Parts: sequence; structure tokens; C-alpha cells
Amino acid sequence: MLNQYKLVIIEDEEKIALMTKEYLEKEGFVVFAAKDGVSGLSLVKNKSPHLVLLDLILPDMNGLEVCRRIRQVDNTPIIMLTAKSQETDRVVGLEVGADDYIVKPFSLAELAARIRAVLRRTMEQDNQQREEAVITRGDLTIDTEKYLVKKNEVDVELTPTEYKILVLMARHPGRIFSRLQLLESCLGDAYSGYERSMDTHISNLRKKIDHSNGNPMIVTVFGVGYKFNG
Repeated sequence: MLNQYKLVIIEDEEKIALMTKEYLEKEGFVVFAAKDGVSGLSLVKNKSPHLVLLDLILPDMNGLEVCRRIRQVDNTPIIMLTAKSQETDRVVGLEVGADDYIVKPFSLAELAARIRAVLRRTMEQDNQQREEAVITRGDLTIDTEKYLVKKNEVDVELTPTEYKILVLMARHPGRIFSRLQLLESCLGDAYSGYERSMDTHISNLRKKIDHSNGNPMIVTVFGVGYKFNG
């Protein structure tokens, strides 16, 4: 069923865009392509794709800005296309809401595999959210349909990555997650080499949802990872 999904490619290098579009169409996907950010955003709005392939460098606006604008209106999965020299931007891209990235030059077969992996993960997450739309753990409430988090009835502002981590851990209280498992589940195949960045995400998340030192919701299991204690 995944090969019947709609994709939007936002890529200004015509050769790469055409080659990628033709390959993915042969794989059974329905593919639309745009050469810049403005037309790409228009395609995303009009076609409602299941996934967006987004080049980081575009002629009219940065791919990070395109990603931010998409994230302002919906949670369509985004895979960023980057160059090897853009490591810092890849990290920022994940922070603003990208689900994965692939480095140019890339294998088209690997790209198709990444797309299917992200789509499967998104489907699984959607199924979980339908099963438990509102998660309540102590004085913390997570409304996964409205993407709202409240602590003692007060709104909590989270980054996209913090929100994904919190929802995953809150759905499985008591389960110990390693840094790698959290990155893989929340950020996809873009985790490699960035396991320690999870410490920063967890630290920031704790500051936002733990207002006392008595009984923290996210507990460190030394030498292993983290668990939700709510």
C-alpha cells in the first residue's frame, strides 16, 4: 500500500529532481515536483502529500524555512536532501521538524527505502494516536490530536523533537529507552552519530514538565538511558 502514496519533491537541481521523480514513479509512488520553496509550499498545500522530499538549499528561501512553514500547518513527514558539508544545518533541520535526511549524492534505492521506512513509522504513530488520543500521566496531559501539552492545566511549549520524545515515553511508562532508541523512534535514520544530543533534549524537556525535585517524570537509568516515571 505504501507505493500508492503521494510525494512532493522540492529540488532546484533539475537533473536530480527528474531522476528522482522518474525512479519513484517506477516504484509506484505518485510524485509532484517543484523547483523552489514558494511553488513547493503551494504543491504541499494543494496536493496534501503523504511525504515531502525537501532540498536544504533552494533559490528563493532556505529549506529550513520551508520546513518551518510546513510544520506550522501540519505534520506531513519531511526528508531533507543535504550535502555532506551541511552537518550543522541537518541538525537544525531535525530540530525544526524534519523526520529524516539523506546526503547527496544518494542511492535512489536507499532513498525509496528511507521513504517507506518513514511512511511506515508515521502510520504506526498515527495508529497509536488514534488508540490513545489524550494521554494523562499524573498532572501532565497530552492531547495528541491537538498537539497540546498541559502541566497542572497550564500550556507547555515544546519543540517538535521534545514533543515526539514526550509522547513516546508517556505512552510507555516504566519502559527504559536508550538514547539510540529514542533518536531512532523520534528522528528516524538521521540519528547516527548524534546519540549524545538526546541528553540535551531530555534536559530541556525536564525543565518544562518537572517543576519539583521530589518525583521527576523522566528518570535517568545510569548506563542505560531514560524512562518515564509518571
